[in-house]
Amino acid sequence: MRRFGRWLMDGVAILALGYLFLPIFVIVLYSFNKPAGKFNFVWKAFSLEAWRNPFAYEALYESMKLSLRVAALSTLVATVFGTFIALALTRYRFRGASAINLLLVLPLTTPEVVLGSSLLSLFLDLNARTGFSTIVIAHIMFSVSYVALTVRARIRGFDWTLEEAAMDLGAGPFRVFFKVTLPIIAPGIVAASMLAFALSLDDFIITLFNAGNRITYPLYVYGARRAAFPPQINVLATAILLASLLTLGATVLWQQRTLRQRGMSLAPRA
Repeated sequence: MRRFGRWLMDGVAILALGYLFLPIFVIVLYSFNKPAGKFNFVWKAFSLEAWRNPFAYEALYESMKLSLRVAALSTLVATVFGTFIALALTRYRFRGASAINLLLVLPLTTPEVVLGSSLLSLFLDLNARTGFSTIVIAHIMFSVSYVALTVRARIRGFDWTLEEAAMDLGAGPFRVFFKVTLPIIAPGIVAASMLAFALSLDDFIITLFNAGNRITYPLYVYGARRAAFPPQINVLATAILLASLLTLGATVLWQQRTLRQRGMSLAPRA
C-alpha cells in the first residue's frame, strides 16, 4: 500500500511537471518549424529560417519593442517606489501603515479585469488618451505591490544596528544607505525587479483595457491566432525564455559570490 502511494505521488508529480513544461517545449520546438501556410500550428519541416530573420514581420518587431520599453520603464519606477515603501513600512511606525499594507495587497487579490476596467474608467474621466503612458501607469500600479512585498521580506531580517554602527563612525545618512543598507538588500531588489519586468512583459488583460491603439507583444500574439501565426512568434518567445534563464543564472551566481565574500570578510583572522 505504501509503495502504491509512492508510485501515485510520483505519477502526479510527473503529470504536473509535464503540464508545466510541455507547452514550453512545444513553443521552442515550433520555433524551428517551416509551416506550409500562415499558421505555425502543424509541424512540416525543420528550418532555421525564422531564427535567421526573427523580425521579418514589422508589426511583430514593433510590438516587442513596445513591450520591452513599457517593461523597462515600469520596472524602473516600480522598483524605486516599491523599495522605499518597503523600507518605510519596515523601519518606521506611523499612522496609516496598516492602510498602506492593505493597499499593497489589494492589486494582488483583485481580478485583473476589475483593475483594467477601473483604470480605463479613470483615464476616460480624466480625458486621458490611452496609449504608451496609460500602459506604463497601469503596469506600475500592480508592479509596485510585488516589489514592495518582495523587498520587505528581505528587509525583515536586516540588522539595523549596522546602520547605527556606521553612523557612529561618522557616515552620513546617504553614505550609510549606499554603503551599508543597499548592498545587503540588493538581492531582494534584484529579485523584485526581475519579477516586475516579467509580469509587465507578460501582462495581457490590464494592457488590453488601457492600450488604446498600441499593440504590445501579448496583444499581437492574441490577434495573430486569427490572421497569421508565423514561427517568428515562437522564436521571440524562446529568446525571452533563454534571456530569463541566463538572467536568473547570473543572479544566483552573483548572490553566491556575494555570500562567499561576506563570509570571508566575517571570518576571524589568524
